[in-house]
Amino acid sequence: MSLAATAPHGFLSPTGVEIAFLLVGLVTFGAALITVTTRQLVHAALWLVVTLGGLAVEYLLLTAEFIAWVQVLIYVGSVVVLLLFGLMLTRAPIGRSPDADSGNRLPALVVAVGSAGALVWVVTDAFRATWIDLDGPAAGTTRVTGESLFRHWVLPFEALSVLLLAALVGAIVLSRKTKTKAEQAAGAPSPARTSGDREGVR
Repeated sequence: MSLAATAPHGFLSPTGVEIAFLLVGLVTFGAALITVTTRQLVHAALWLVVTLGGLAVEYLLLTAEFIAWVQVLIYVGSVVVLLLFGLMLTRAPIGRSPDADSGNRLPALVVAVGSAGALVWVVTDAFRATWIDLDGPAAGTTRVTGESLFRHWVLPFEALSVLLLAALVGAIVLSRKTKTKAEQAAGAPSPARTSGDREGVR
């Protein structure tokens, strides 16, 4: 075995993949900042596409291609489209909107910085001694992820499926109750109209 193969990795000798990971991370971070600071709702949704797409590229660089395509299909292809449809259906303003600023920027900044610090600390503490070989074989392919998921995590996966199914059934039940109450309220005669009808009969 050569000395190059046994030499420890360091931050002073980054590879091309690591440099690309850093650059894409900076672009993703900038797009995320614009997403939460812009006052134009449509622009925020479009910058969210850039943010989520950057995360998908980061997953690809970490050889997690399955997670990357899930990111693209679910978040970029579904969540953002749902947000845009919500903006169109609610007739939200296209340009600058004063309603997009709630005035709680300082508390939101404190919460965001605290959450980011806690997340970085947890991930760093959990993977401090783990090194991902970005130049080696892909470790996050669909086959590897499927084997790990259905061999070691079958019970949590099925429990999550049951939980999502229960949440879906609960949402349907609650929506039907709300609709029934609204229909009863719309069909019931108002007190003023009832008293007026009585006076007319007299």
